[in-house]
Amino acid sequence: MTTLPAVDLGIMAEHLSAHKGVINKLEVYQANVTNTVLKDIIILQTNMMRAHVRIMLAFINPDDSGYIEVPDLNDYLRTNNHKGMKEQGSNVNNQWIALEAHTTAKCMSNENYFSALMMKDQNVRNAHVEMALQQLAVQEKYAAFIQEKGWTFVPHVSAHDQVNTYQYFQHMLEQ
Repeated sequence: MTTLPAVDLGIMAEHLSAHKGVINKLEVYQANVTNTVLKDIIILQTNMMRAHVRIMLAFINPDDSGYIEVPDLNDYLRTNNHKGMKEQGSNVNNQWIALEAHTTAKCMSNENYFSALMMKDQNVRNAHVEMALQQLAVQEKYAAFIQEKGWTFVPHVSAHDQVNTYQYFQHMLEQ
């Protein structure tokens, strides 16, 4: 029988509650999107989060004392089961769902990484760092999709502002 540090158990209990809500939300999103690429990303994120739940439950189970490894992100991919799905022109749901799911992946990645910094058990900590990296990979998939659709705007500064900033801080290299 293996016991966890209290901080690790508390963080994972909180994560499991959050995962329940996010997984349910992602399932609603799956039912409402009309773009197959977006649907595939949402399915990937849902499958990944279910796997993360199984991993955390394995850590919490005192009878499961072995080393627990986070599966590769590609292990969560499923065959495309919506081949006949027709994309409806410009479904407004696709845009807000993509933007919100992107934010969810970013927040989950941040939460997993920040939590890992506080965890004491090395296996639990490493698993949460890997979970954070997987959420980051999903976030990047959403970002690429959003960029391709033209649903994002990234402002840029002038070269003059960039040079001024560089010159202002350049002295730090001389210390």
